[in-house]
Amino acid sequence: MTFEQVVGAALEVLFLADIFLTVLYARAGTGLLAPRWNRAMWASLRGAARLSGGRRGAVLSLGGPLIVISLIGFWSLGLTVGAALVIHPELGTAIRPSSGEASTDFVTALLVAGNSLSIVGGGDYSPHTTGTRLLYLLHSLIGSSVLSLVLSYLVQVYSALRERNALALTVHLMTGSTGEAAQMLARLAPDGDCSNASSELGNLARSLAATKEAHHFYPLLFYFRFEEPLYAVSRFSFVLLDLVTLIETALDQTHCASLVRSGPVTSLRDGTLLLLDMLSQSFPVASSPNDTSETSHLRRSYAAATDTLARAGVPTQGDGIESYVADRRTWEPRVERVAPALGYTMDEIDRRSSR
Repeated sequence: MTFEQVVGAALEVLFLADIFLTVLYARAGTGLLAPRWNRAMWASLRGAARLSGGRRGAVLSLGGPLIVISLIGFWSLGLTVGAALVIHPELGTAIRPSSGEASTDFVTALLVAGNSLSIVGGGDYSPHTTGTRLLYLLHSLIGSSVLSLVLSYLVQVYSALRERNALALTVHLMTGSTGEAAQMLARLAPDGDCSNASSELGNLARSLAATKEAHHFYPLLFYFRFEEPLYAVSRFSFVLLDLVTLIETALDQTHCASLVRSGPVTSLRDGTLLLLDMLSQSFPVASSPNDTSETSHLRRSYAAATDTLARAGVPTQGDGIESYVADRRTWEPRVERVAPALGYTMDEIDRRSSR
């Protein structure tokens, strides 16, 4: 083997390893090239969005599909260049056309390499030695396998995206389309009846766990951004954490004791924090902000929430404000790290404060 062929073989192995880690190994934060490529594409798209003015949200919403297309093209180009480097020295000798003079330039090598990787095949050039015939066979197996794996991966990504959107829409509808956790709690415990709330929250906890694992297995999900903030991970994460905090600090602890100490409440808190922490560690999110939430702002938010609950006939306690402020200070910075990464402001996420 020539040095050129060694480089080509190494390039093919590199891209195959990247496809293996992204598609089959499927863990957030793994991958050799794909994570860096995705971040670069997203950074470029954010730059274009800043120049688009009022169309910023629409431009960013193209991020997920464009990254998918570009990643497939990136893998295809990498494999083709690697195969071309392996094939190039063999042009005109072991690999040649059935008739006529053989071209030995690198562009021809790229064309021949693409044909050898294609499941359709074609072209005038064909192998004429045992080694090159085996090379063509290997390339055809690689091409068909990669195509099948990538198509299957995309089906799973879009299936997981549908499930994530279903969870986000469910949370939004449970708030009465307001995006406020207090409204959601008022509907979960109408007139102070908390008997059915645990089962409803249990369903949400299961959907949340599935969404967290979907982001773990399919990191591309992070880059799918919708113009409507209700579908944002940061939005439904904020609502769920605010809901749990209100249950633990604002509800009358005696009247709704079974709900306050129920497993689904703990599961919602822990699952949401796991999701936010994983996104913060694996994707290009904002740096950890300073404590920007003023105590007076959080106190007003608590007062508005308890007023909403009282008007709905939900019994509350009067001494939970300090616990609410302290608890919210522990989780709100995590939301503030994730939200700007996809172009959302905290006013779009925290609907009670924005009003």
